[in-house]
Amino acid sequence: MPLKKVNVTILLKEKGTTVFWISDDATVDSAVAEMNRHRVGAVLVKSDGKVVGIFTERDVLTRIIASGRDPKTTTIREVMTVDYQSITKETSIEDAMQLMTDKRVRHLPVLEGQEAVGMISIGDITRWLLKVNEMEAENLRRYIFDEYPG
Repeated sequence: MPLKKVNVTILLKEKGTTVFWISDDATVDSAVAEMNRHRVGAVLVKSDGKVVGIFTERDVLTRIIASGRDPKTTTIREVMTVDYQSITKETSIEDAMQLMTDKRVRHLPVLEGQEAVGMISIGDITRWLLKVNEMEAENLRRYIFDEYPG
């Protein structure tokens, strides 16, 4: 299956379109608690109802732990990624993979205009590719080992 022809909508159908948010004035400590509660590696950041950034596990490591900042007093606004990458539902899986590789990101918000309609991670893509490869392998086994229908 050519990945250029399959868009990320198929991933959103499988995983859902839930996007987890945090306010830009929340503390890092509360954001990490939310990420842990929902078992996600990134949350979008809102201010006055608009997406203003993304906060990820990498932000915790590089901007909090490595800098020796206190997560209980540091606000998300101070340490979020503001120049984040995003995609649309029409973005192909191949293009999403390429963007993740080129920009070294693991999470891509899926936006329609200014509205977030999902979040895709490298894990979501990997799981989907594994499933596709398993289905192709099973189809080949059936073709080779089952009786020929003709």
